[in-house]
Amino acid sequence: MLVVRIMIQIGSQQAYQAMPPPAKLMVYVVDDDAGVLGSLRFLLETDGFAVRTFRSGAAVLNAAPPTDADCFVVDYKMPDMNGIDLIGKLRNRDITAPVILITGYPDANISDRAAAAGVKHVLRKPLLDETLSSRSGARSRKPTPRATSGILRK
Repeated sequence: MLVVRIMIQIGSQQAYQAMPPPAKLMVYVVDDDAGVLGSLRFLLETDGFAVRTFRSGAAVLNAAPPTDADCFVVDYKMPDMNGIDLIGKLRNRDITAPVILITGYPDANISDRAAAAGVKHVLRKPLLDETLSSRSGARSRKPTPRATSGILRK
């Protein structure tokens, strides 16, 4: 799985370097901003991943079946429900794929709530493109940084 490999590899530099992400793993991207959806779709498909995009939490919950996702990239701030609430609803449906929470509004409360929901990584949108690429290992084989206060920094 895309993010499972990434999360596991963060603590293991050799494994990270030796294991590029396999092609065509399914990534669900959920964000109400069409520009972000398009950019992430392009980035991830260019790196060899299959991508489904959704403009709301309700849309992803109604997808048939959301269980085919290998990972979720979920925006925190959306009109119908926030990303952490969406993650809770996915977990209530026994969907256990790893999640990366993205936000343009990072603060300690979001990081703490994300950690309580089982989210290990919160990425800030201004650094998202470059940071997500480095996590996938597609553009760089350098070791990835560790989480700092729940928000990954370059």
